[in-house]
Amino acid sequence: MAGAPLPLTRLRALWRKETLTLLRDRHALAALFLMPAIFILVMSLALRDAFVPGVQSELAYAVVDLDRSPASQELVERLDRIAVLRAQGVLDNEAAGRGAVADGRLAFALVVPAGFGERLAARQGDEGAPPLRVLADPTVPRAVQSGFEQQVAAEAARLRVLTLLDGLGRKLMVPELRRQVGIDASPRVISEAVRSDAGAAAPPAVVPSSVQQSVPAWLIFSMFFVVVPLSAVFIAERQQGTLQRLATQQVPFGLVLAGKLLPYFVVNQVQAVVMVMVGRWLVPLAGGEALTLPAGAASLVALWLMAAAVSVAAVAWALLIASLTRSSEQATIVGGVGNILMGALGGIMVPKFLMPPEMQTLTQLSPMAWALDGFHRVMLLGDGVAGILPQAATLLCFGLAALAAAILRTGR
Repeated sequence: MAGAPLPLTRLRALWRKETLTLLRDRHALAALFLMPAIFILVMSLALRDAFVPGVQSELAYAVVDLDRSPASQELVERLDRIAVLRAQGVLDNEAAGRGAVADGRLAFALVVPAGFGERLAARQGDEGAPPLRVLADPTVPRAVQSGFEQQVAAEAARLRVLTLLDGLGRKLMVPELRRQVGIDASPRVISEAVRSDAGAAAPPAVVPSSVQQSVPAWLIFSMFFVVVPLSAVFIAERQQGTLQRLATQQVPFGLVLAGKLLPYFVVNQVQAVVMVMVGRWLVPLAGGEALTLPAGAASLVALWLMAAAVSVAAVAWALLIASLTRSSEQATIVGGVGNILMGALGGIMVPKFLMPPEMQTLTQLSPMAWALDGFHRVMLLGDGVAGILPQAATLLCFGLAALAAAILRTGR
């Protein structure tokens, strides 16, 4: 018996139409796949050294010498000779060191306690004695802070051995002396974060490498770029009367939207797989670091959930732009500029942890920042589904709001 096609049959026909239209648009496919792949490759290599904690000559330290002994002065000289950070001399008191760190003029202030020289010459070690303290800027990566602490501890340990040798004389053999005084036991070094009065935001517990930043960042950016092909097709169908003809055939507008959502959702998932492959295999071939994925099924499911949430938000955003503009040129300009602004604000183009505290707060206005936070929680911290639910839920709410606005805008 002949009748109206079933909704599923109609939906399949709409999916097929959208898929064929997208596959014929080679420029759109190049923008969706080739552009982010090039960005990932170039940015991963260009920023490789900037993301590696190591020699950071722009960071500086100073010493607060409360001991004023020959031993403390020698420690200052030893650090000055070998430290990879810029030495800024000796400060008069701890308050000056705290102020300099809080103001951002110093990355670290090393506080040498009173009696430091006397304890170096004591055979019983420094149990119970005030330790060397590092006043640290919390925005400095933890790896750099740990390196500075280890350097201070190593030099203090060497200085203890030399002091003991001077005190006991050269009659003792060095191996026997090492066994007696414990040369391998470095004086204690502890750290304290010094924040400004404005309450500067602390950086992530783990700083991403260049490839860990570039792959999710430019993947998110490319996902949102479906606004170009999707809006162009939507506007063309509206101008050519295709949407009106579908309406006369009693095809619900929700079914039309569903016909557009799935093909682009699939394209976004293919983008995610391809960009991960670029970071995992192509970037190392060019001399960069390989992208490492978290182990465990829970983390992989969380990655897919984030990719799905970003895709829903991106496709809904594209439909909203298509409903607000009257030509494909307008949609390309409005959607492209909107994506660039969201990317600049959301930590895509400049990593969030490199921004000043005020800008880090503003990043939360961008959906791309929510997406990047979610990806980083999985890739850097190994979180599962529960860890990224806030970011994924926020993206889904954004997508549903944009979709509802697009439907209201069309008047159907």
